[in-house]
Amino acid sequence: MNAAHPGSQIDSPRLPVSISEYLDQLRAALTGADPALVQDALYDAEEYLRSELAEHAVQGGLGKSEAEVIAAVASSYGAPEEVAGIYRDTEVTVQTALRAPPPRPRQSLPGRFFGVAADPRAYAALFYMVLAFATGIFYFTWVITGISLSAGLAVLIIGIPFVILFFGSVRVLSLVEGRIVEVMLGERMPRRPLYAGRGKPWLERIKDMFVDLRTWSTLLYFVAMLPLGIVYFTLAVTLLSTAIAFVVAPVLVWTGFADVHSNAYGWQLLNIDGDIITTSLHAWSLPLLFVGGILLLFATLHIARGIGYLHGQLAKSLLVRQAVY
Repeated sequence: MNAAHPGSQIDSPRLPVSISEYLDQLRAALTGADPALVQDALYDAEEYLRSELAEHAVQGGLGKSEAEVIAAVASSYGAPEEVAGIYRDTEVTVQTALRAPPPRPRQSLPGRFFGVAADPRAYAALFYMVLAFATGIFYFTWVITGISLSAGLAVLIIGIPFVILFFGSVRVLSLVEGRIVEVMLGERMPRRPLYAGRGKPWLERIKDMFVDLRTWSTLLYFVAMLPLGIVYFTLAVTLLSTAIAFVVAPVLVWTGFADVHSNAYGWQLLNIDGDIITTSLHAWSLPLLFVGGILLLFATLHIARGIGYLHGQLAKSLLVRQAVY
């Protein structure tokens, strides 16, 4: 299909005469757009067109064909090219409003290193690394339990509806995870369910759900979230606790909260019900420990931001069907 040129009637796409043709033209008009945006646009368009088609069928009986209804509602909803342009413009506006303004760019290496403290995305990614441990356990348990029960119930009559419900729940969970990823990691994810051709017979739609590669990639993502969540959580807690310990230990000594010992324990930092937290470092090394802790804190934010970006790309590739034109 050729792109339409202003003032040209020859290259203009013909008016769609069915919902599927309208959606095909809308998909083509969104060529190059974010796959998550394409999924949302297709879902909204199909939902609106089908509701209008049902309303006209009730009001006009069988007198109006689908082509006449599509032509009528296209004037109010917009031609596919117009709708695509609106979605592109709205996406830019919404993303600009939702995303925090980026920190002022810094040219020097120290400025770029310490400037991460002004980036809210780094803190959000760090929180996601901690949260991923809990969500990873839930996703892994849900998928493994669902697959096990589906296999066990396959020989019974209730096995088929259970499998359908399980796969449907996985798609719902993918939307939930997508919202978490978009809010915390800043990666654009779908806000509408996957466009599934609701005009098809329900048996064909069920078949499409099982043969859809995205269904299986979503299962893979949820299973992988357990080991990823463990790694993220361990890395975040280890880096933060180490950095905080490096910063707090010298401060406790300098402020007098640490007791001085002449034995092998060195500096006694805390005594909690007989449990003594000590350091045997020499006094001259405490400033180095303090500076190292500060640097490790900022390095942790950089690591979290990098992991957040990489995980966002992973979620995008496994949870979102890539547009095919």
